[in-house]
Amino acid sequence: MGRLVVVSFRLGGTDGVSIEARKWIDAFTTLGHHVTTLAGSGVADVLMPELAIGATSLPSLEAVNDVLRDADVVVVENLVSLPLNVGARDVLYQALDQRAAIFHHHDLAWQRSEWRHEATPRDQALWTHVTINDLSRRELEVRGVSAVTIRNSFDCDPPLGRRDLARATLSITNERLVLLPTRAIPRKNVAGALKLAASLDAVLWLLGPAEDGYGPTLEALLGESNVEVRRGRPEGLTIHDAYAGCDLVAMPSTWEGFGNPVLESVTHRRPLAVYPYRVLEEIRSFGFQFIDLDDLDAVLHFLESPDEELFNRNAALAREHFNLDALPQRLASLLADIESN
Repeated sequence: MGRLVVVSFRLGGTDGVSIEARKWIDAFTTLGHHVTTLAGSGVADVLMPELAIGATSLPSLEAVNDVLRDADVVVVENLVSLPLNVGARDVLYQALDQRAAIFHHHDLAWQRSEWRHEATPRDQALWTHVTINDLSRRELEVRGVSAVTIRNSFDCDPPLGRRDLARATLSITNERLVLLPTRAIPRKNVAGALKLAASLDAVLWLLGPAEDGYGPTLEALLGESNVEVRRGRPEGLTIHDAYAGCDLVAMPSTWEGFGNPVLESVTHRRPLAVYPYRVLEEIRSFGFQFIDLDDLDAVLHFLESPDEELFNRNAALAREHFNLDALPQRLASLLADIESN
């Protein structure tokens, strides 16, 4: 049994990094490892506010070292990948000097226009870099950092959602309901979801909150639109209820490191209308079939005549290539490679 510490800006939330970090933590625990979590905000064994996104004071190197002292391996979830707290990143680099670490990159700075000229994550002999897509792995390698790809994993037998309860809670009767199961930030393209819902005369359900200062822009968008919108997940409803309650999942994002709602729509057997962001090509390369966001005729046809065989084929591909049950073995192999080096 090993001792691992998982470090991130925030943990325990509904953002993609927190969700995937939780899956890794559960997998490590299944393997018999002891896991301690350290984060700037959210829910963690140790909360150190100086590690949070946008923190104005530096974390103490001594305090970070104290948490990491007994760790055999430190797993860093995106904290060095994006420049959201450069001071904390640099202190963490110091703390990890000559220490075994896994850097789990969900995004990389240069993949966002505002950070195009940011530096490449640092590397050392005892450090292992993991990306969630091949695009990021190749881009790191061009910059001199070797990495391996471990794509996000999903529960291929999720609980059955309560469709009637979800729709009743939202006061939805016979209206079409389009689910946007993301936060509201610029790259999520809420405007694209509103356009789709308007074309379908549907209600739009925006599941996540506005973040990164996007609140005023979101309010302006909603104020200019005639689309009826539901916001947030009411108490008592689960994410599974949300998928069950909708008629269509929308993914209009212009950029995603992975795009969890794509596979979640598959495992919940819901039709998906998606913008062709770059990493989607990798997902589609496994054989998945989705509807293009702008193909309104195809969307309408599917809503009127659902293709159960397509649902079956997509679900089988998810089980074969993205099954959460396989994650512990993938991480066991990763740790074995670290130990052998």
